[in-house]
Amino acid sequence: MSDSFCQHRILAEARARLKARQTRGSSEVHIADIYSCFPFKLFGLDAGAVERLVDAEFDAELDLCRTNPEILSQYFDNKRSGHRVGFISDTYWDLARLGRLLRACCPELTWDFLYASCDHHSSKSESLFAAYIAEQEVEPTNALHVGDNPQADIEGARRFGIRARHYPQAGARLASRLQREASLFELLCDDHPRQLDHGARTLRRLVAARSAEKSPAHHLGITVVGPVMRAFDAFVANRLAELAQDGRRVGFAFLGRDGFLSYRIWQQSHATLACYLEVNRRVSLIASADTLEPLSELFRKIPKIDAATFADMLKVLPPAVAGFFADRPGGIATGADLADALPALMRPDDIAKLATGLRTRLMSYLRETVGEFDALTDLVLVDIGYSGNVQKALSRALRLEGRPLRLHGLYLFALDDALEDVPEGDSAEGFICDRTVTPHANRMLVRNALILEQICCSPEGSVRDYQDGSVVREPNPRPIPQIARCAEIQSGALAYAAAAEGVAADYRLTPYDNLALSAAWSAATIGRLLLLPDDEELALFGDFQHDVNLGTATLAPMIDGGFIRNQIVARGLTAACTTAPPPMWIAGSFAALSPSLAYSYALFGANRLAADVVGETPCGALQVGLFRTDGGATLETVTVFLTGLGDLRVRVPVSRQMGLAMIALPLGKLAREGLLDGVVRQHGKTITEAAHTQEITSIAATQLIDARLRRNGRHYLADHDEACLLVQLDPLCSPFAIYTLAVTPLGASRPLGTEAGVIAGGVAASA
Repeated sequence: MSDSFCQHRILAEARARLKARQTRGSSEVHIADIYSCFPFKLFGLDAGAVERLVDAEFDAELDLCRTNPEILSQYFDNKRSGHRVGFISDTYWDLARLGRLLRACCPELTWDFLYASCDHHSSKSESLFAAYIAEQEVEPTNALHVGDNPQADIEGARRFGIRARHYPQAGARLASRLQREASLFELLCDDHPRQLDHGARTLRRLVAARSAEKSPAHHLGITVVGPVMRAFDAFVANRLAELAQDGRRVGFAFLGRDGFLSYRIWQQSHATLACYLEVNRRVSLIASADTLEPLSELFRKIPKIDAATFADMLKVLPPAVAGFFADRPGGIATGADLADALPALMRPDDIAKLATGLRTRLMSYLRETVGEFDALTDLVLVDIGYSGNVQKALSRALRLEGRPLRLHGLYLFALDDALEDVPEGDSAEGFICDRTVTPHANRMLVRNALILEQICCSPEGSVRDYQDGSVVREPNPRPIPQIARCAEIQSGALAYAAAAEGVAADYRLTPYDNLALSAAWSAATIGRLLLLPDDEELALFGDFQHDVNLGTATLAPMIDGGFIRNQIVARGLTAACTTAPPPMWIAGSFAALSPSLAYSYALFGANRLAADVVGETPCGALQVGLFRTDGGATLETVTVFLTGLGDLRVRVPVSRQMGLAMIALPLGKLAREGLLDGVVRQHGKTITEAAHTQEITSIAATQLIDARLRRNGRHYLADHDEACLLVQLDPLCSPFAIYTLAVTPLGASRPLGTEAGVIAGGVAASA
């Protein structure tokens, strides 16, 4: 009932303040006034429990409040200078309790005056400062007020001629992000308490307030990335201490490239030595390939590949493989096609030779990089994580080499069901995992974690091989400005990690005492960035590219709002939420369209968005005109769909054999006034294939002709029912296509999802 109690406490305060405003003209109240409006019976109490509830809350204040060392230092400096110093507070605690609270935080504290708004029935924004001036008989210009609230402390003081100094606790950006995080915490982590976090958010505010802002990227590192990676660092330290027992000799490594930031934070914060180990999925899978299966798994993840890329990855090009690529258009095949054909293209001895050579070079690199490698019994691998593929492949490679180390993966994110098959004796665990958030939510976070990979990874190219115990890297195809922005974010994260320990000690904060709760709040913190980025973050990452990192130089856009818009127009919101990359950051692409769509995507990913709410239902039928290139024309009836967002969709299936030149869409009958959300085209070998394809083309504005329509941008107005939008068609490149029109009606009411009838005047009429 703790959440319910807190919510009712908030509601009781709102009722008490409203009552005070209506009776006294001011909303200032005592704590007892608040609890007099509390629903006692709901919690098995009676009205006589007011004092007990007041005492309980005050005990919580005594436990939770902390002295701000900077403000305390200013206080004593002013006292030593002979100034009269006191406190003026907007609070529901009376003078007696306010004084007790101050001395509980700092027993040696004294004051020359003390004002509580509840005792004066007036706040600092009203007349509390006037009472201070009159009672203390001070000249306003000789007074200085220090506070954190811009309205009450700064504007309120200056309104009475008092000088004011602002002491910000958190900027508007951080405050907004914290608000979004709180909302996401309730969505993602419903099994964890929402009220307390052992000071994690307080610590972020304090470090941010003390840090000089260098850039938006640096600020993001200090306020978001740094806190999460420092919490993960505490998790790693805890688990490492647990593993280093029972006579084990434990090695410790951070996997490159995505473990680079974690490695830097560890180096900065701990005396225990660790190494930076550049072993990626591609290298580990090839090195562990005693059969074709690991190679097939690798190639299946590559969108497109040619013979040169194949040879570059594997260092061999068997004649059968060369012939396979020669038979493909342009010499390019999909990774899936190659994976399916591979058993007929390569012999077992080809695989053995390839894998043995790479394993030999890998073992030399491990011995050169990991201290006392041959004496170790266990090796801890730290990474951003997900499914533990590198760990599992490396374990296979070590066993093939007769060096069966126990491997232990510690991951920022982990998909627990994918870690079920780690070898006996090995272990794998995620800081944020299916115990932290729901399985649906966890997978949504992982699907959008590629932007975090970019932030955390090394500025170097990915490892491709080893030579003489050293790394041979791929060229880094990412743009230089992108690498520089990631470095700025990492700089902010390191600054946070460097400052956090000292600030936490100053304020007696223990944010990592409960690692499960720390993981939950970290999930909300990083989840807010991954799922609900704000406009500043979208601008920061808007031109980011993701390198596929599978032996190709392919770059894919992280954000593409236009792609998502076309998906919504053609396939609906729920289908857009399940779209496959690219773009690589789906949530960021939703956010590029609007924050509300991004939140809808988050709800869908957490399995909290009912399909029948945002899906579409038939609401009528519409006759559209089809004009052929030979001058003929026909009328066809198509279904009109109503979406959960209140939009209308009309889909017109056509074939190449129809020889169409134009489609006439009677917008006047659909809705006399509205917003044209777009006209798009899908194509395929069949109508079904066209309906499900993600390859969607927007019809250019030059191909849309108004017939008795008045359009201004997206807005249109139809003079009568026969007003049409004419869509000029390009020749079809596939046998079938679907043209989709999306409209947002503007009017007093929306059409209702009913049995399909004939649309007349924008309303569904029974057929």
